[in-house]
Amino acid sequence: MIIVWFLAVGAVVGWLAGQIMRGSGLGLLGNVVVGVVGALVGGLLFRVLGIAVGGGLFGPLLTALAGAVLLLFVVGLIKRA
Repeated sequence: MIIVWFLAVGAVVGWLAGQIMRGSGLGLLGNVVVGVVGALVGGLLFRVLGIAVGGGLFGPLLTALAGAVLLLFVVGLIKRA
């Protein structure tokens, strides 16, 4: 059940990041991948910077969204180069 919840949150976060960075979604699989990888990137980034985000549901969502937006930004820079 935890895996299903993790994938669902990844899909929502990936979709939100796609809306913020491009104005469109990336498809279900793309949203899940961006959301999950973004959560990993955001968690690492926040830990390195010493930023503590609250617990509950909002903190991890914010962390994952920040990481996903950063991931899409970097991918966009690479694609333009």
